[in-house]
Amino acid sequence: MKKEIQHALEYIGDTTNVDVLKQVGGGDINQAYYVRTKEQGYFVKGNQKVSSHFFRVEAKGLSLIRKSNTVRVPEVFYYDEPEENGTGVLVLEWLEGTKQKDTLQQLGTQLAAMHNQDGKAHGFEEDTFIGSLPQPNGWYESWVDYYHDSRLVSQFNLAAERDLLPSNRKQRLKKVMERLPDWLEHQPKPSLLHGDLWGGNWMAGPNGEPVLIDPSIFYGDHAFEIAFTELFGGYSIEFYEAYKEQLPLPEHYEDIKELYQLYYLLAHLNLFGEMYGGSVDRILKRYVG
Repeated sequence: MKKEIQHALEYIGDTTNVDVLKQVGGGDINQAYYVRTKEQGYFVKGNQKVSSHFFRVEAKGLSLIRKSNTVRVPEVFYYDEPEENGTGVLVLEWLEGTKQKDTLQQLGTQLAAMHNQDGKAHGFEEDTFIGSLPQPNGWYESWVDYYHDSRLVSQFNLAAERDLLPSNRKQRLKKVMERLPDWLEHQPKPSLLHGDLWGGNWMAGPNGEPVLIDPSIFYGDHAFEIAFTELFGGYSIEFYEAYKEQLPLPEHYEDIKELYQLYYLLAHLNLFGEMYGGSVDRILKRYVG
């Protein structure tokens, strides 16, 4: 990736010598690097087989969050749009810091403010990604239609292609998808959502300030995002208290929480295989027996 990184730095006008270039963590599906020039430090992500818009939509998501003036995100310096399955690079501001005792409380307050940024409809203007999986989008007036058509159907089709839907799982999943309106009767506003907010996609920046990274941006029910934060941990009681003080969750949140978590478990099933099958089955049995 050295050649691509050097080209990116030259493009943004940093022609000083690269003093440090080392691979770092934080790249589950990408290669990640800390790059230090005489000018400044950068966080660089690269991938040798990506869709042409893979890093562009991530940069767009970071830009939308930045424009909301709610939660800090790294500044985007550069992204490219390679040919399909080509080598892509994303160059971001390097941020680091240590979590303070009020960092998660700040994150809860700031995330609620971000969720109070309304969109024109549910969805997004172009397709994105959840991990390495393509995430179809579009604009929907109805949240339940968006969740059905864009979220669950796409994961159902992928799982079927990958032979991850044995007969009972497939039939139960079909029933849940058919009956979504029975559980999702509310009409949430289309909130600006990060879209992939597991515990590894936020970090502490300078002075302990919370920073969001790696978005899969779209507009939807804010309870959908909170449900995912509860799936794999990484958030404190103080985070949820601060969040709900600014933006309460719907009264029936506990009834629909696992229905929302189902999408992310299906995505993990498609990414990592049958190790997530039992969790998918448990939720399906809860809703359709």
